[in-house]
Amino acid sequence: MSDIADRPFDDAPVTTAKDQGAAVRIATHETIEDRGHSLTACATTIRRPAAELYAWWRDFSNLAGIMENVERIEVIDTTRSHWVVKAPGGATVEWDAVVTEEEEGRLIAWASAEGADVANSGRVTFDDAGARGTVVTATILYDPPAGVIGKLVAKLFQREPAIQARRDLARFKQLMETGEVATNAMTRKQREEQGA
Repeated sequence: MSDIADRPFDDAPVTTAKDQGAAVRIATHETIEDRGHSLTACATTIRRPAAELYAWWRDFSNLAGIMENVERIEVIDTTRSHWVVKAPGGATVEWDAVVTEEEEGRLIAWASAEGADVANSGRVTFDDAGARGTVVTATILYDPPAGVIGKLVAKLFQREPAIQARRDLARFKQLMETGEVATNAMTRKQREEQGA
């Protein structure tokens, strides 16, 4: 087979391909907009119907609850939202995201608007996996602030998109399957009770 696109569907994100050049070509095609040079993707299977997962994700205001580094998401209209995300060293980065493609119950693709602090694009797909539930795959193309150095600093502070995407999908899975996100962090009430 000459290209990854010739393979039958599987659960693995394109970034797991042996031919990374082909993976980047496919991801760039899949993400619609070429907004970045660093590619990350991850997938998880969630025991819920695709339509239910899609509907929850499509309400972008929900995402700040599962995405650890997202401070807030302001929904502007049906296709635009404003994102404020924590960066290393206590800073934040911001951008407007625009939905570039949408298929009800199946996929949402986006791209950052011009002038974004972090140029990015991507897509989240929701593929029926029969009795197992739904395979949710997030593919993200981005340009880290300060290039390669910025990417290394972000990894050091655990704020790099590849690390966060994995964690965020794991939290999404927990929430959708159990109704809550497990954490070892103390709640505000627990801190107050201990005088911390």
